[in-house]
Amino acid sequence: MRLLGDGMIAFFTAVGVTGCVWFLAGALLGLGRCASRDIRLVLSVSGEAPAMESDLRDLIRIRRQLPNAAVVLEDRGLTAEAGAVAEHLCRRYDGVELRTVGEAPIHERGNNHGRTGDPGGYGT
Repeated sequence: MRLLGDGMIAFFTAVGVTGCVWFLAGALLGLGRCASRDIRLVLSVSGEAPAMESDLRDLIRIRRQLPNAAVVLEDRGLTAEAGAVAEHLCRRYDGVELRTVGEAPIHERGNNHGRTGDPGGYGT
């Protein structure tokens, strides 16, 4: 019985130490996040775009690691209904913009997502 108790103590100690090391490494390595202001996460959508909302949520999840990144929904021929959904998603999520292929790049339209001195633009 004592052997079982000692084994459980050793197991939980190892798990605790591993958790602490994992937490500290994440905190220290997380400080080096990308600070570039020129990152655009582009989701090209066309037709009915049935997976647009789930794909957009995935990009927003990725953007948590890239806090300065802008998310662009690139309209490559959405249906009227899918276009309305895309516009709704742009209003629902901050930092998401709908752009039709052929429009001026984002920075030329004056939308730099609240940043100043954003020299980059989509497609340049």
